[in-house]
Amino acid sequence: MPSHDVITELYTFEAPLNGEIKTENVSANIQSSPSGSGSALRLNFKGDVAEASVKLIPEKNWDWSKHEEINLAFDAINTEDESIQLYIGVKAENGDEASHSVIIPAHSESTYYFVLKGKVLDTDLGYKRSRMEAWQSDEQMAHFRIGTITPDLSSVKELRLFTRDNMVSKQLLVDNIRLRENPEYTNDYRKNIVDKFGQSAKHDFPLKVHSEAELKEKANAELSRLNASSPLPDRSRFGGWKDGPKLEATGYFRPHEMKGKWWLVDPDGYLFFSNGLSNVRMANLTTLTGIDFKDESVRYVDPEAVTPEDSMGIVEVSDEVRDTRFVASDVRHDMFEWLPNYDDELADHYSYRRSVHHGPLTSGETFSFYRANLERRYGEPSPKAYEEKWQQVTLDRFQDWGFTSMGNWVDPAFYPNQQVPYFANGWIIGDFKTLSSKHDVWGSMPDSFDPEFVRRANVTITQIADEIQSSPWCIGVFVDNEKSWGRTEGSLEHRYGLILDALSKPIETSPAKAAFVKALKQKYASISELNNGWQTSFTNWQDLDNSWQPEHDTSSLEQDLSMMLEMLSDQYFKVVHSALEKALPNHLYMGARMASWGMPDETITAAVRYSDVLSFNIYKEGVQPSQWSFIKDIDLPSIIGEFHIGTNTDSGLYHPGLVAAADQKDRAKMYQQYMQSVADHPNMVGAHWFQYVDSPITGRAFDGENYNVGFVSVTDIPYKELVDSAREFNRTLYPERFNQE
Repeated sequence: MPSHDVITELYTFEAPLNGEIKTENVSANIQSSPSGSGSALRLNFKGDVAEASVKLIPEKNWDWSKHEEINLAFDAINTEDESIQLYIGVKAENGDEASHSVIIPAHSESTYYFVLKGKVLDTDLGYKRSRMEAWQSDEQMAHFRIGTITPDLSSVKELRLFTRDNMVSKQLLVDNIRLRENPEYTNDYRKNIVDKFGQSAKHDFPLKVHSEAELKEKANAELSRLNASSPLPDRSRFGGWKDGPKLEATGYFRPHEMKGKWWLVDPDGYLFFSNGLSNVRMANLTTLTGIDFKDESVRYVDPEAVTPEDSMGIVEVSDEVRDTRFVASDVRHDMFEWLPNYDDELADHYSYRRSVHHGPLTSGETFSFYRANLERRYGEPSPKAYEEKWQQVTLDRFQDWGFTSMGNWVDPAFYPNQQVPYFANGWIIGDFKTLSSKHDVWGSMPDSFDPEFVRRANVTITQIADEIQSSPWCIGVFVDNEKSWGRTEGSLEHRYGLILDALSKPIETSPAKAAFVKALKQKYASISELNNGWQTSFTNWQDLDNSWQPEHDTSSLEQDLSMMLEMLSDQYFKVVHSALEKALPNHLYMGARMASWGMPDETITAAVRYSDVLSFNIYKEGVQPSQWSFIKDIDLPSIIGEFHIGTNTDSGLYHPGLVAAADQKDRAKMYQQYMQSVADHPNMVGAHWFQYVDSPITGRAFDGENYNVGFVSVTDIPYKELVDSAREFNRTLYPERFNQE
């Protein structure tokens, strides 16, 4: 293990304490350490709250800026039966905050650290939220989460230890928080990290494959098991509860409330709960190779396309374009031990990404190790035969594992299947006007008042209808995903950034602003009345037509910004609903899968008017009763479009994902706990795990996600612990939820 020179002992929790401790939803007490090494800080984090935190505030701000290679380390002891995901934030006087997290296993004692400054942070490897360990160690490295990865270290004003969205209270002992020198390391840590199967070349782990013969052997063993499997005996042909109440059969899925709980009803009239996996496709499983092409034709995008870049399948590159090949990123290209030559039989798994959301490159060649492994597993006696085999194996797995449906982002190749129900999906993309705030996550929002947005919505949904062909196996349709409507709290910019952006534009360039000004004229009898409420000095309504930004935060202004956000949201959902009602009148509108960070009340109010089922992506330990009780008041069926739990300790990947487990066994346990919280909620009619396959170890091409969040690995081998856990839950899903008081 490398040695670290300690620069400063920040907190040993021996008297006297440096500064003060402030807590929120946490009890903090200094007590004797169980290891007998003096005192430690015992933290009891309250459960069923959005956040529980303790701030350690020094008497005088720390200045760590003179050090070039440093990390923050601490010791932690978990004596409880549950693992705990602990966040550690370093906050500077200028507002910079770097937040990292670690997963601390049950009944464990270890040292954890994260790099604050050093050359390991200087190069963007193309991974989202993570950096690789630059040196081998028995210690656990924390993963970057939110904030500024390289904050201003000249005036650090606090350390923050916190948990987010725990279902239950959790306890932990923390000791010896210290600033250390990084050990010496070279850039070799980031070279040759991926083997020919797309696995970690530097680590062993339980599912690691070492040869093509082993890969085929594992595939054949699973095929034998699947051939002997059959659907659960209490399931209808659509996956509903055959042994439960029989309701009216309408020929399509529909929502139904029974005994205070919401359900879906399958086309044959049986109660249905949608439990399954999302992103069952290969479109977003390629990774950037570090190669690009000088020929600009490869980056052409059809303005009438309905498929966004991250959902594209294989984009073929011509030999003429490949002749202009060059290494665009040595760092990326040096990560791979092997990539096929262009004349190799596996070269058809190369593709191209014309734009990316995150990373060191703006475009580039990609490769799919997952697709290559499928071809290795099943062979290719005829063109794309391995794809057809993969599709059938996937359907058989879903039934063997007890899942009732597929979730969002299913490859349209599955749409004709009559074995597992699915959800169709689409994105509204195009050259329409947009609105933006400083806090957009996935990009600008559409100006839903723009006629071009209305046209493109109809184009997208017509395409979906052509693909579905009115199949009763399609439960419903998701349109778009995790739109950046605004935060639920914070400044005006945080909450109403989209509206402020519209108001800052000249009225002739913004259809949204034109709609807002019209509404304001209807509300206020005169410009003077608006001036009184907003503390403005417009001489006439025409002044508001020009670019404008508020100088004062008044209650009237906030009320009007809220009104305009609801107008924008209402117009969006109305446009989508109208297009679906026209093209797909028998299928459910499942909403836009709102993220917990972007679901203001105004948007939810609008979504309720037009959605058959509300959808939320909830990356937490579960559906917290206190945080999600509002759905009961709305009294509409709701579904979770995304959740996951991952680990990096025994998966061979470098990042666990948004919610972390200690290992595969803990991951399986947390899966059941999450799903039980969903089943316990009377409005929930399902939940979809994101995603079917692990992300590439070197990050998916579009945004760099490199998470262990799959039910299967890059070699298409299922994680047994997780699969067994899902089977166990699904076996009793229907009778337990129905009979639960």
